[in-house]
Amino acid sequence: MSLAFVTRQWRMFRMACQFFTRIPVGNISHFQASELNKATRYFSLVGLLVGTILFAFYLMFSLFLPVNVAIVLIMIVGTLLTGAFHEDGLADMADGMGGGFTVEAKLAIMKDSRLGTYGAITLFLALMLKFTLLTQIADTAFMAFALLFAHGFSRGIAASLIISTPYVSEEKGSKSKPLAQQQGLLDCLIVLVVGVLPLILLPETLANLGFIMTMFGVLWLFRVLFRQWLTLRLGGFTGDCLGACQQIAELFIYLIIVAFTMGGNT
Repeated sequence: MSLAFVTRQWRMFRMACQFFTRIPVGNISHFQASELNKATRYFSLVGLLVGTILFAFYLMFSLFLPVNVAIVLIMIVGTLLTGAFHEDGLADMADGMGGGFTVEAKLAIMKDSRLGTYGAITLFLALMLKFTLLTQIADTAFMAFALLFAHGFSRGIAASLIISTPYVSEEKGSKSKPLAQQQGLLDCLIVLVVGVLPLILLPETLANLGFIMTMFGVLWLFRVLFRQWLTLRLGGFTGDCLGACQQIAELFIYLIIVAFTMGGNT
């Protein structure tokens, strides 16, 4: 493995961090938007970094604060880390899908910076559900796995849509335009494999075949149906749709963990 190869991979990881988070990564010299297309392979790794930071803050806050307060605080930290990047996509997609009757109208609404009723309601319910689920999971034995897997693999699912779904927004100023080129199979494989690495943190009480099959079965079905829905409604994906995919997949992961831990498997 040459130094040039390692340097290039490090550069792509920094690009992914810079695109998806507010984490300082230093100046990236001679940056070209087209390079971000290859950086998709590190989206899950960015998620693992965010999940690790959130877990560290959770451990710190839970030492001297009630669990529900600690959960709210790490949700705030997460928003500051990512700049609400994915939440913004979820709200914009909800506004577009709810308020537009044609593909052109849906895309135009998604590009509107104003928050509409559909977006506000969707975002509120998603955040409320996330808080409720994380409060239920709030056992340090489960929180490490939940936060890292949810943040890592959900980004992998979102990134995997790029390989098999056309990009439909032609807006020149689109922040996700560099991602519009279809990804290679290797990039898709890397982002998914990295996303499942937190399975090594899986507590023994959840480390059973039923849980793992349910988790990946539900997430696979969600990806298939979500892609099909996007294709029918828009003809493809936009950057907002990828953000929405990440948020919904993250919620599904928390839901499945809660369903198994509350169902007598703890």
